[in-house]
Amino acid sequence: MANNCKVIAPGKSVSSWQQFGLNLVSFYRGRDVVIAIDLTESVGLNEEGRLRLTQIIEDSLRSGDTVYLVPFASVVNPLNPDLNSLTRQQGIKFKGKPENVDQILSVLPFESNISLRNTDIQRAELFIYKGLAQLNQCRLRDNIALKHQSIVWVTDAPLLTKPGIDSDTWIETPAKSQFRLASSSVSKERQSWLQALPLQKREKTITTEENSTYQLSIVDIKPTVQEFCTPVPGGKETCLVNPYLVKRLSLPILIALVLLTLGGFWTRYLLSLRQKWKVKVTFESDDNQDPQTCFLKNKQKIAIGDNSLDAITCPDEELRGYLLRRGNKLYLKPTKIAPIFYRDRQISQETEMTRDRFTLNCPVDDQDFEISIKVSK
Repeated sequence: MANNCKVIAPGKSVSSWQQFGLNLVSFYRGRDVVIAIDLTESVGLNEEGRLRLTQIIEDSLRSGDTVYLVPFASVVNPLNPDLNSLTRQQGIKFKGKPENVDQILSVLPFESNISLRNTDIQRAELFIYKGLAQLNQCRLRDNIALKHQSIVWVTDAPLLTKPGIDSDTWIETPAKSQFRLASSSVSKERQSWLQALPLQKREKTITTEENSTYQLSIVDIKPTVQEFCTPVPGGKETCLVNPYLVKRLSLPILIALVLLTLGGFWTRYLLSLRQKWKVKVTFESDDNQDPQTCFLKNKQKIAIGDNSLDAITCPDEELRGYLLRRGNKLYLKPTKIAPIFYRDRQISQETEMTRDRFTLNCPVDDQDFEISIKVSK
């Protein structure tokens, strides 16, 4: 277990929404990958087994993963019984570099050990599942990101069996192993962890040169922790998961809300650019002149005084200027061929129209000719 981290026990399962939050916390945070290899002679990795294991290491590991090696037989870690390899300090940090691959391959025991026999598979399962749960529980305590976890099992022993493994199920379990008894404390503890962790198993059968078989199995575990809620004075209770999720997700959620809000405004802006504006023109100085209706798209313009079909009419048909749309703003652009007035001021340069209703004056022979314009966006 990690330093200064209390030993954990199976607790209450997290809710579906809590699991969703834990998945978010662990998103792209790397994984804990355990390579658990049965060292007994009955497995004896052949060429296919070595190839597949090498393929897993070279092709499936991602930068940010942490790799743990757990060889087992009648005991866990028979190569070094005093080593607890499921600690953050003992994991091999994978950074996606060739030297990381070589480092992992160099410590893998590709050869079986003829002196080792009687695989205590349930002991190995308890050690690994409890150790992985401990890693994530320590991350919960330290308020750091959880990780997805996977175990690569290389063994001919059956996995995930019921507690109390008899000889008909697996003959190699040592005769004195407490895991042979369903009522033993270790059997009950193992079963509790199998029920507490969300395990998903896939496997591939490999045949050796002697026509015996073993399994290369992958057991995936979603990023999860054990929830413990304890009553406290005042009629309340204190729990572990919700405060953790609040600490880990408050800033990302705030950023996401800001981005969604900005995205909503941007989407609304883009949609507004695609809408055509309706420009209704009435002629205050000429009751005989029929009203006009024009439509204005983004980056389009309407002529004022031209004799073209879509132009706004003026008596002398001189091109006075344009109503020009850029984005969601409307501009009056004079041509300076003939005068055009806005708010009793002659326009000599491009001017933004800030109102949806306004009046233009296109005088002819010192006589006013007012044009009222209404823009519907």
